[in-house]
Amino acid sequence: MGLFKEFKEFAVKGNMIDMAVGIIIGTAFNKVVDVLVKQIIMPPLSMITDGVNYADRKIILKEGVGTEGAADYVNEVSIGYGLLIETLVDFFVIGFVVFIVVKFMNRFRNKAQDPKNSKVVTPKDIELLSSLNDLMEEQNKLLREKQS
Repeated sequence: MGLFKEFKEFAVKGNMIDMAVGIIIGTAFNKVVDVLVKQIIMPPLSMITDGVNYADRKIILKEGVGTEGAADYVNEVSIGYGLLIETLVDFFVIGFVVFIVVKFMNRFRNKAQDPKNSKVVTPKDIELLSSLNDLMEEQNKLLREKQS
């Protein structure tokens, strides 16, 4: 029974829900980036490079021999580097977007954690720490004046 209670507390705290939402959004975002790269970025790049379809680009190590479907047919052996190029473009698009989102979120977090900023509601723990810091500075100032 303790395990169930512990799991319930974990799920209710939001950790599991936040993780699930992140995974779902990440999966959907991956599909969007995949379409963006394959349907919007790669066709103009293919046009610029004289009609090269990057997904089909490969280095053939050994040609296929025989008729496909026959008993003596030997498959072609090749290194498909074109798909790697598309995947790298996917990676760079995702990396850039994640960088922009993190930068944007850090800007909001920094504003929210600034106790002197009255436009944004500062979390209570930051307000408390700021008040303690101000009191400690005031106390140190009084002690220095007393020592002088």
